[in-house]
Amino acid sequence: MKRFTLYTALFVGLLVIPSGLISAQEAREWGKPLFDGKTFENWEFRNDDNAKVFRIEDGAIVGGSMKEAIPRTEYIVTKKEYGDFTIRLQAKNIGKTANGGVQIRSFRQPKESQSPHEMIGYQADMTSTDQYWGSLYEGGRRKSWFVAEADPELVKSIVKKEDWNDVEIVCKGDNIKILINGKLTVDYTEKDADIPRKGFIGLQVHNAGPHECWYRNIRILEE
Repeated sequence: MKRFTLYTALFVGLLVIPSGLISAQEAREWGKPLFDGKTFENWEFRNDDNAKVFRIEDGAIVGGSMKEAIPRTEYIVTKKEYGDFTIRLQAKNIGKTANGGVQIRSFRQPKESQSPHEMIGYQADMTSTDQYWGSLYEGGRRKSWFVAEADPELVKSIVKKEDWNDVEIVCKGDNIKILINGKLTVDYTEKDADIPRKGFIGLQVHNAGPHECWYRNIRILEE
């Protein structure tokens, strides 16, 4: 059965949601664009080396290269912080070692740290295998890498390898939800009051490769 998502809805003209029917035009105008498909207007780089890892191609932000390995994990990060929001985008990995993800409520490591290129915070993970897609990873904060893992059998059945996947992340108060191609993979409630409920959004490309992580149609709706 063909999946029916926000993006396929644009081609058939109507999208069914609990509140009723909305037009394809309204679906395109949902929220606000974080990426206009042409510039890095809402994003910033750590330094020139960081900027060299990312480019814009075919209306997408692309991290990495199929010509050479990536020496360090790198991120492109929003200029402003976000607290309660829903973000929708499409993402795909190219290459056997590809590993990326969407950072949420996160922060760059301090410049004086041992890993200033890394980020601290949650990540909706995505890899070239089915192993981590749709799981909630956390870097630089607690001992466990994953605070919530997606069902691997579900992920295997819904993720399209080396093709565009619809990603939706909902952050509201203590709760974080991740949906991949319309299917809920994580529903996590944070119990630690010291964990920030607000932070930056980042797009990751992991070291190794050659590989690429692609992100497009990035829109956000703040609460």
